[in-house]
Amino acid sequence: MLKVIPLGGLGEIGLNMMVIEYGGSLLVIDAGLMFPDDYMPGVDFVIPDFQYLKENRKKIECLILTHGHEDHIGAVPFFLEEFAVPVLGTGFTLALLKEKLRERRLLERSRLKQIGPGDLSKLGPFTLEYISVNHSIVDGVGLVIDTPEGILVHSGDFKIDQTPVEGSQVTDLNRFAHYGEKSVLALFSDSTNAEKEGFTLSEREVRKTLEDIFQNCRGRVIIATFASNIPRVQQVINLAQEFGRKVVLNGKSMVTNIGIAKRERFIRLPEHLQIRENEIDRYPDEEIAVITTGSQGEPMSALARMAQGRHKTLAIKKGDTIILSSRFIPGNERAISNIINSLYRMGAKVVYEKVSDIHTSGHAKREELKLMLSLVKPRYFLPIHGEYRHLANHAQLAREMGIPQERVLVVENGQVVVFEDRQARLESHVHTGRIFVDGKGVGDVGEIVLRDRRRLSEHGMVIVLLAVDELTGDTVYGPDIISRGFVFEDQMGAILEDAKCIVLEVLDELKRPAQIEWTEVESDIQGRLKRFFFKIIERSPLVLPVIIPV
Repeated sequence: MLKVIPLGGLGEIGLNMMVIEYGGSLLVIDAGLMFPDDYMPGVDFVIPDFQYLKENRKKIECLILTHGHEDHIGAVPFFLEEFAVPVLGTGFTLALLKEKLRERRLLERSRLKQIGPGDLSKLGPFTLEYISVNHSIVDGVGLVIDTPEGILVHSGDFKIDQTPVEGSQVTDLNRFAHYGEKSVLALFSDSTNAEKEGFTLSEREVRKTLEDIFQNCRGRVIIATFASNIPRVQQVINLAQEFGRKVVLNGKSMVTNIGIAKRERFIRLPEHLQIRENEIDRYPDEEIAVITTGSQGEPMSALARMAQGRHKTLAIKKGDTIILSSRFIPGNERAISNIINSLYRMGAKVVYEKVSDIHTSGHAKREELKLMLSLVKPRYFLPIHGEYRHLANHAQLAREMGIPQERVLVVENGQVVVFEDRQARLESHVHTGRIFVDGKGVGDVGEIVLRDRRRLSEHGMVIVLLAVDELTGDTVYGPDIISRGFVFEDQMGAILEDAKCIVLEVLDELKRPAQIEWTEVESDIQGRLKRFFFKIIERSPLVLPVIIPV
């Protein structure tokens, strides 16, 4: 009996993790993170809950990584703190992972095994082959998993670009078709762009847009893109060389990733072409190209600091052309717009996705998804990697391609899919969830903490300080009320004075000389003040009564 269990990445963007289980053996595919939503104040990032894996830790054969994006490898350090199992990945993927493991002092004890397209791995009852796929990061692979119940194909994140630029690989359609002729039991395919018609724009088209900008720009060119998008960075390097510009790498992740790509020979950056930030002023503006981070408006990114005039070496000036060579990720639009406006105020020209073909997705659109379905010809189809609407649209596409309704399975995290005798069925869910990482704390921030943080951010807080005689219950000091982010005390002091009266009423109602439970008194004060504040001004501040018996 073969089980497939998604532990993250279905019904959401990020947290990608899937389990393939047969008998006493279990494979884990990817261990990604998710960046926090607006309702998660203070959270650095989110990782999947490993509870199911902890319950089955003796079965785990290995962790397999499809590529090096954060939503696929970001949780690996936390995974390896729990499970001492081998990690398989391509050269560039493992090189990115090593930097993370080194930061958390896990590298020495980790067992990393490099694989590549065309390689085979025998892992328990499973035989794996890795297939080259084109994506917005180099060295990505899809997976073919030969199991006792049949062949599973996992597309990885992919698109079909038959005219890739230097440094990119093509999606090996021949190999996918080869397995399509061998009767594939199930296909698990990337759904991110399942709503979008047509084909994904080729990287060569983006190059044409960049070339026009380089040709017509008379000032500095500053390009912000994802540090993992090595093919895009290579294009900029090539254009800089062609048009006589020196290249400056800016931003910690950009410098780190390009350094890794150079060591792994995925990027070509001649020594004479690159200069340091502090050497920029030695060259005319028309001879400078800066490749930097911050295309998503990240507050501490290099581009954000430039836009705020806080970058230590790069100051935006009139005549600069700023290129945001990435898409606007939902949720980041406001931050990106603020940066664009600031850059315009400084006299720069800004080129971005909404006004120019300056970016292309790394995920297949509908025509490419159709091609993958027609090549693999699976008996069962399960859309993966996307919000529920993406999964639903991909499922509908599969039905239009002729896969019977009952063989198209739209599942979400935790749903157990069982394959037996070439038939599939759904079983009950296993535990899944999200673990919040805040600083060095892993899992110590829960919904209650987030709720309090949201209340603080939206309505502020009120602290009630009170000292009482431990024996008699008489007030020794207070009540003193301090508010932060709630009301201006000098303008609405009457509200706080009324609040003090409510506290005194609670104290007057205490039965003496009976033993007083001060925690219950604090709870009573908290409840009454919450109701009072909401009734008067319809706000719900976080109320913290502090009673000190003396």
